[in-house]
Amino acid sequence: MLINFEGVDGVGKSTQINMLKEIYKDAIITKEPGGTELGLMIREYLINNASKISQKAEILLFLADRAEHYEKVLKPNYGNLILSDRSFVSGLSYALANDDNLDIKTLIELNKFALCSDFGDKFVFLKADENLIRQRLFSRGQSDDIENRGIEYLMRVQGFMSIILADLKFDVLEVDASLNPKVIQEKIRKFI
Repeated sequence: MLINFEGVDGVGKSTQINMLKEIYKDAIITKEPGGTELGLMIREYLINNASKISQKAEILLFLADRAEHYEKVLKPNYGNLILSDRSFVSGLSYALANDDNLDIKTLIELNKFALCSDFGDKFVFLKADENLIRQRLFSRGQSDDIENRGIEYLMRVQGFMSIILADLKFDVLEVDASLNPKVIQEKIRKFI
């Protein structure tokens, strides 16, 4: 079973996945971008250079990572529990937040191609308000090119995540990221 964790930077996806790793010791833990060698190179490049490349190039780099991640990590491990920090939903949301005139149908078709139409089984969507995101991002200290696009941008991303998850009718658990991490963890374990 593939469970994708979605939410903008700072909502606690990694925290929740790390807590689940203690319970589900055999689970495959991965992330997107960066779950493969190619993905790590793409992730590193985009984190430091997102402002220097065209939007289409950024989208296509994320799609290359997604296709490699599917072939090298997801597909070979489908008999196991897989916990993924982000999925194509993030890719679509970040792209649309940059330019909401993009053709969503084309983007979904490109993602179907990259993922062989396999979007996963369940989605955990950690949602936060502007104050929580600001507080958590500033507590980290340094930010990357994507985080530097600002809080308003991240709120737009989160809004697109909500729309995409609802429109595609996935099995979704939406959780308030401001709750105590143990409370969130209990909700996620029941959902799994």
